[in-house]
Amino acid sequence: MNSLSASRDRPQRGASPELRFLGYALLALGLMYLDQRGGVLDRVRYGFEAAAYPLRIALQSPAAAWRWTREIFESRAVLQDENRRLREALRAQQLLSMRRESLERENAELRGLRVKLPSVAERWLPAQVIAHDSDGQRQRIVVDRGARNGVFKGQAVVAGDGIIGQSLRVGPWSTEVILLSDPEHGIPVQVARNGLRTLAIGAGAADALTLPYLPMQSDIKVGDQLVSSGLGGVFPAGYPVAEVVEVRRDGNSPLAQVRARAKGGIDRDRIVGFVWFDPSHPAKPVDPAAAEGGDPKATPMATAAPATAPTTAPTVAPTTAPTTAPTTAPTAATSRTAP
Repeated sequence: MNSLSASRDRPQRGASPELRFLGYALLALGLMYLDQRGGVLDRVRYGFEAAAYPLRIALQSPAAAWRWTREIFESRAVLQDENRRLREALRAQQLLSMRRESLERENAELRGLRVKLPSVAERWLPAQVIAHDSDGQRQRIVVDRGARNGVFKGQAVVAGDGIIGQSLRVGPWSTEVILLSDPEHGIPVQVARNGLRTLAIGAGAADALTLPYLPMQSDIKVGDQLVSSGLGGVFPAGYPVAEVVEVRRDGNSPLAQVRARAKGGIDRDRIVGFVWFDPSHPAKPVDPAAAEGGDPKATPMATAAPATAPTTAPTVAPTTAPTTAPTTAPTAATSRTAP
C-alpha cells in the first residue's frame, strides 16, 4: 500500500500538454510551408488519393444505384420525347457544322490557303463526376479519371456549352477539378462583340462569375458573350465561357460591377471532358512566360494575382499585377473567332 501511494504521489514525467501542443503546431506550420513552397507532400497526397479512391466509390455507390434504378423505370413517353429532342438538336448541330465547314473552306480559298486549318482540340477524354464539393468558399468536383488516363495538372475541362474549369489535383484514378465559379479561380476572357479583354473571377456560387477589373466606361452590356482569350497557358482562344447578366456603374467607383453566368453545365452535367490541344494551332493556349521570353517549360498555371484580387489568388491569373484599373485587363488575346 505504501509503494502504491508513493507511486501516485510521484509527479508525472514528460512534456506538458501546452508544450506538446506548441510542438505539433510548429510541425504543422513547417509542413504547410514546405508543401506550399516545394510541394514536398505531393507524393503523400498522391498515395492518399489512391487509398481513398475505393472508399469514395463505395460511398457513391448507393446514390449511383438509386439513380440507375430510377432511370430504368422512367416512362416510355419521357424517353421518346427526350430522343426526339436529341435528334432535333443533333440535326441542328449537323447543319451548323456543315455551314461552318463551308465558311472555313471559303475563307481558306480567299486567303489562298490550300489546306483547312485543323481543330485546336486534338482529342478529349470523357469523365464522370463522382463527387461535388460546393459551398461559399469552394466550387470543385471529383471525376473518375486520373494520371493513369493521361490527365495532368492544369488541364482544361469542358462540359455542356463551354469551359467549366481545370484539373487541380491529379491522383492515379481520380482528379479534383476546380470550377470557374471557385473564388480561387480566374480565367482570361474577352467580349466576343468587341474584343474587350479582362479577367473573370469565380463568385463562389454555381455558374456565377464576376469581372472586377473593368473601368466604369468600358463597352460591356447585359447579354454580351464572353469567350476565352487564349492567354494564361491553359485555355485556347475562342471557347465559350459565360454570358454577362448584370452591369452596374456606380459614380463613386472607378470600376464597373459586372456579373456573368457560366455557359458550361457546372452544377448540372455528370459527364465532363478533359481536352488536349494542338500546340501548332493559332488558337492554342498562350503561356505568358514563354510569350515574354521566359522559360518555355514553365508551368501554365500563373501564380501572380492582380492587386485588387480576392483574398486568395486565382488559379489562372495575369503574370503582372496592375496597381490601377487599366483600360483593358492585363491578360488579353487577339483571336475572337471560335476554333
